Amino acid sequence: MELLKKWLGHPEELYNLVRFKMGGYKATMPKVDEDSLSHSLRTCYGYLNQTSRSFAAVIQALDGELRNAVCIFYLVLRALDTVEDDMTINLEMKVPMLQNFHSYLYQPDWKFLESKEKHRQVLEDFPTISLEFRNLAKVYQDVIAEVCHKMGLGMAEFLEKKVDSKQDWDRYCHYVAGLVGIGLSRLFSASKLEDAIVGQDTELANSMGLFLQKTNIIRDYLEDQSEDREFWPREVWSKYVKKLSDLAKPENIDKAVHCMNELITNTLHHVPDVLIYLSRLKNQSVFNFCAIPQVMAIATLAACYNNKQVFRGVVKIRKGQAVTLMMDATNMDAVKAIMYQYVEEIYQKIPSTDPSSSTTQQIIASVRSMSVPSGALLSRIHYSPIYLSCVMLLAALSWQYLSTVSKATEEYVHTGEN
Repeated sequence: MELLKKWLGHPEELYNLVRFKMGGYKATMPKVDEDSLSHSLRTCYGYLNQTSRSFAAVIQALDGELRNAVCIFYLVLRALDTVEDDMTINLEMKVPMLQNFHSYLYQPDWKFLESKEKHRQVLEDFPTISLEFRNLAKVYQDVIAEVCHKMGLGMAEFLEKKVDSKQDWDRYCHYVAGLVGIGLSRLFSASKLEDAIVGQDTELANSMGLFLQKTNIIRDYLEDQSEDREFWPREVWSKYVKKLSDLAKPENIDKAVHCMNELITNTLHHVPDVLIYLSRLKNQSVFNFCAIPQVMAIATLAACYNNKQVFRGVVKIRKGQAVTLMMDATNMDAVKAIMYQYVEEIYQKIPSTDPSSSTTQQIIASVRSMSVPSGALLSRIHYSPIYLSCVMLLAALSWQYLSTVSKATEEYVHTGEN
């Protein structure tokens, strides 16, 4: 709760007031005792705040030593991503840097001073980050180094490679997001906060990342086009237009929507894996960390499905909707109810003329069978007046925090692209 007090300056009685219980979960805010941190670790948390204040809030809500491990994991991948994003680094230098980046974790003096990127400080002071990496337990080091190695190889592969087939799409999303899900899952298990199966089942962990990444790629079609980036698989869009950019032309709007609906249908196939993965989590802080981005993603897909606006502007879920999702997604029954709600919303919008309609209906039927909530949760919108009052009070007091977490979700979905 320290961050809420620091950000909003609420007196102690209001600080205590928002610590009420919701559905068996005591709402708490992230807290890090900076006095107990080494100078180098405090510096790392400073970089975490500078590069992503939103992720800083989410990471600092994690329990125990997992918090520091995920912080360093994030900074290492941020540094790797900064190399990949820096267009001033020529390919002759960039490719071996990406491929060998994992080895720099064990080189105390390695740093890179030539980057022009916004977050270049994580490269310029990489010795501080690598020092804290080496201070982690070996089990955490092994996970971070291995994921860094595989991600670096994948980034190098796709520097000049196009996303042609749906297999390429899955492979690209694996490198930039699936590996993040796998790495986080192994860290969760290594911390003993979660069972070993969470880290061992890489297929489910990969699906967690792919569901988020594909959602982001679909939603950000127009933004990526404006920056000359293409992530939609040619195998799909070539059935509708000659060039991916043609989907933005008004005369192709119906084809564009059909193409997008096909990609959304492809993405929905990851939902069953997401539900199984979340059902295995035991620790509340880990559950929240994982569940919130997933419910945001399904809400985003529902907003995008059959929506022409994706090709005309920005499609986002409403702030109030985001707050409700964040406050509700604290247990498995609630997550199932949310998934059920949004796949139903998609189902109601399926056009009979859509080429993918039958496939969309089939995957929605599969998700329905796994996410049918209890009767009480089917009526999620009908809360008691007392509950609504508590919700409104918490929303008012912690809006800045909730907005930050909402922003974190977008960055989490963007992992590997920014």
